[in-house]
Amino acid sequence: MACTYLFLFPRFQPVIRDFEIPRSNNVSVNECNVFKGSWIRDESYPIYNASQCPFVESGFNCLANGRRDRGYTKWRWKPKDCDIPTFNVHHILEKLRGKRIVFVGDSLSRTQWESLICMLMTGVEDKKSVYEVNGNKITKQIRFLGVRFSTFNLRIDFYRSVFLVQPGQTPRRAPKRVKSTLKLDKLDDISNEWIDSDVLIFNSGHWWTPSKLFEMGCYFQIGGSLMLGLPITAAFRTALSTWASWAENFINANKTKVFFRTFESSHWSGRHRLSCKVTRRPSSKTGGRDQSPVSDIIIKAVEKMIVPVTVLHVTPMSSFRSDAHVGTWSDNPSVPDCSHWCLPGVPDMWNEILFLYLLSKNELFAP
Repeated sequence: MACTYLFLFPRFQPVIRDFEIPRSNNVSVNECNVFKGSWIRDESYPIYNASQCPFVESGFNCLANGRRDRGYTKWRWKPKDCDIPTFNVHHILEKLRGKRIVFVGDSLSRTQWESLICMLMTGVEDKKSVYEVNGNKITKQIRFLGVRFSTFNLRIDFYRSVFLVQPGQTPRRAPKRVKSTLKLDKLDDISNEWIDSDVLIFNSGHWWTPSKLFEMGCYFQIGGSLMLGLPITAAFRTALSTWASWAENFINANKTKVFFRTFESSHWSGRHRLSCKVTRRPSSKTGGRDQSPVSDIIIKAVEKMIVPVTVLHVTPMSSFRSDAHVGTWSDNPSVPDCSHWCLPGVPDMWNEILFLYLLSKNELFAP
């Protein structure tokens, strides 16, 4: 079944800089747009070795899959008007003691989840004290994955919910082309499991395409009505409105810090986006990838909300990283991939920015 689980910011053009800039740990996210900046070379990266982290799925460990150049692991994001503090894993682990972090979304969300776990494991002496709670291996087929850092009583969970709303059965008397539906007015039926969290990070967008929906016989439903003529962008807005209403009704803003990550730029090229050419260095131009209608819809939906939600607007910063995709260095090299990211890589920087918000003044884990 098609829909079931088988398994505003200014436009800018940062410059790629091939030298290091010393970091200052004095930063206020209230005074700086951390998503406006540039990628700079930093030989202290990467933060971790993917081959020494059991929570990186094999398809994202590009170096282990034969990639020879390591340059893509040596870049960090430098905001124009401030600095992102140096990643201090021991300080962060102490701040996260007793907390629960939840990621909800698609495979890009899972990549960020894997990245976060590997970053934090660099500060854990007994690696066996970090484990998946059900003994599962990290695969794309599992809807729930949870990793516990037992020494710190810390949980980091991932829930696969690519649309955020509920999949549905084929309505009675529906046209033959309708094989399944998305119930735009009902949030995913596992949403109750997301509520009791301290940090909640959402993403959605990559599956809202004709190839994942209409071409698979999946159409939209509101109440008992089948919405055959509803465009995908309008459906996505409706789904986000449903998500926003859920957040307003069920999230305790005094306990849970909510984030929504925007669309992550891919670097397909050629007709029908079938060509995947991974570069050796970050691109100097975005080719328009710094803008995304999906990201615009997310930003506008969050702007209307009462519950505080922080938008992780990673679209522009990711748009330069044509060098950092999986490409043919996956567990299935016959299928090139210019959507997902190698680990270590770009998702690590998303997590550094996440911690910047969490550790800044007046935020959840401030002293």
